[in-house]
Amino acid sequence: MKINKIKINSYGKLKEKEIELKNNLNIIYGKNESGKSTILKFIINTLYGASKNKRGKEISDFDRYKPWDAEQFSGKLYYELDNSEKYEIYREFNKKNPTIFNEKGDNITKEFNIDKNKGSEFFYEQTKIKEEIFLATSIAMQQETKIEKETQNILIQKISNILGTGQDNISYKKAIEKINKKQLEEIGTERSREKPINIIQEKMRENQEETAQLKEAEKYKYEIEKEIETIKNELKKDIIKKELLREIKKIKEKDELEKEKIKIKENIILENDVKVDKINNEIETVDVKYKETRKGAKITETKYENIKLNNRIKIWLIILIIINALWVSIFPYVMQDEILRYIILVTLPIYLIIAIISKRRIKRKIKDIEKSEKKLLERINSEKHELDSEKKVIERNSQEIKKEIDKMKADNNYTYNMEKQQIINNYSTEIESQQIKELFIEGRTDSEKKFIEEKISNEQIELSRLEVKRETVEAQIERQPELEEKRILLEQQYKKLQRDNLSIELTKKLLEKAYKKMKNQISPIFTKKLCEHISKITNGKYNNIYFSDEQGLTVELDNGNYISAERLSIGTIEQLYLSLRLAMIDTISNEKVPIILDETFAYYDDERLRNILKYLVTEFAERQIIIFTCTKRECEIIEKEGIEFNYIEL
Repeated sequence: MKINKIKINSYGKLKEKEIELKNNLNIIYGKNESGKSTILKFIINTLYGASKNKRGKEISDFDRYKPWDAEQFSGKLYYELDNSEKYEIYREFNKKNPTIFNEKGDNITKEFNIDKNKGSEFFYEQTKIKEEIFLATSIAMQQETKIEKETQNILIQKISNILGTGQDNISYKKAIEKINKKQLEEIGTERSREKPINIIQEKMRENQEETAQLKEAEKYKYEIEKEIETIKNELKKDIIKKELLREIKKIKEKDELEKEKIKIKENIILENDVKVDKINNEIETVDVKYKETRKGAKITETKYENIKLNNRIKIWLIILIIINALWVSIFPYVMQDEILRYIILVTLPIYLIIAIISKRRIKRKIKDIEKSEKKLLERINSEKHELDSEKKVIERNSQEIKKEIDKMKADNNYTYNMEKQQIINNYSTEIESQQIKELFIEGRTDSEKKFIEEKISNEQIELSRLEVKRETVEAQIERQPELEEKRILLEQQYKKLQRDNLSIELTKKLLEKAYKKMKNQISPIFTKKLCEHISKITNGKYNNIYFSDEQGLTVELDNGNYISAERLSIGTIEQLYLSLRLAMIDTISNEKVPIILDETFAYYDDERLRNILKYLVTEFAERQIIIFTCTKRECEIIEKEGIEFNYIEL
């Protein structure tokens, strides 16, 4: 295969760039930052696509080379296969798949497989070379040699890897070490600790312990439920008994209320009796007062009359006596005196008149007294009558209340006994009748109620405590399906780890088998090529090189002694590594793909550069060689050696 032409519309900082390439040796010269590496990337990305994946880099190829000042991000590659079939690959890098044309200009894109991740696989189908293999063999990119120059042990290891496994980045020993490490880290052993299989085993043990604990919890739950059932039954009886006591207390309170009503009425009767007694006393007092009033009135009347009469009679008698005495003693004189005679004659009638008037006044006074007495007696009689009437009303009221009391007592006694019997009938199925009757005894209800309430409270507390325990146990038991699922999952994980472990062991055996086969079949081929290459690039200084698992890479000296390849100069090791990578191309593809070198010889001296260029042109005469360089050394040496080449200056 050879690349005929590169046409870049816009890629990175390059625009409208066309490069014609020829067979065998092509040298593309340009100063630093002139776009040499960009052209190389364009070739790779056109063949395999510009990935948006960073692949461990700071920026992906797509983002790195996408022009920021142009709409186009495209180009075309013209190449020819060893069978002389020519193709044109046009790629718009914004799209995943390119457009493929044959030499007639026909669009043959659909003739190639399209991977959903990588896109069209046309170049792999044509060459059987994947991108990573293409980069590891045909292309030596800028700074790659410089990086490897930092330590010759890396280069030697790569050569040893090629001789042992056929690929420079695969070491059987390291592969086994990585597999063992992976096996230890991802699976573990019976002796390891804190590894997946140990963790799974520990979790399985914990799961078994938890499952055993759950079985014990189920037994414990059964015991708790029995205890809860017992307490519930007892609590039910006590609640019924409490309800019984409540009803008993209710009818007893009702009975007490009725008795209190009766007592109130009895108190009314007592109060009425007191009132009657008081009225009787008042009547007696009124009678005494009446009698005394009557008696006093008569005495007063007689006494008044007698006193008045006697006093006046006495006065008038005295006056008459005095007058008569005077009359007798003075009569002779009086009679002689006309004035006196007239006075005497007038005085006597006046006296008589006064006496008559006084008597009449006394009679009027007596009548007034009698009238006043009569009114007093009438008032006393009225008061007595009122007291008698009130007494009769009170006595009549007391009789009615007594009848009511008798009826209330009878009704209450009947109701109480009936309700009592009703309660006995209602609760006799739960509590013995005799026990119910005993609760009706005075004082038993309150004491029994207090006792039963305390008992119910204690039972409810105990029931709550047991139910909390049961909920706790049930919460544990509810995890049983979860534990069972976990057990199954753990067993599956454990079996998977065992299968993975078995697979790893099998892989190691297969790898060992493949390694031995590789050593027996591929290693001799590479060793032979390596011997040929080292002889050519060192001008016969070193002719034989060997590789073994024990001693690694060794080189035979002229005197027949063997030394470690690590003692070779870094330049010789670099040449050896490059030649071996190029020699691998023939083993991976029937297509002679181009050899592309980007600043690969920057650290070669002139002698070593001359040898490697002559080696490349001679050894790979049938291949297209493209060398990107920023110096004129390659051109000068090639011109001196008389080697034909195609020179391109950027």
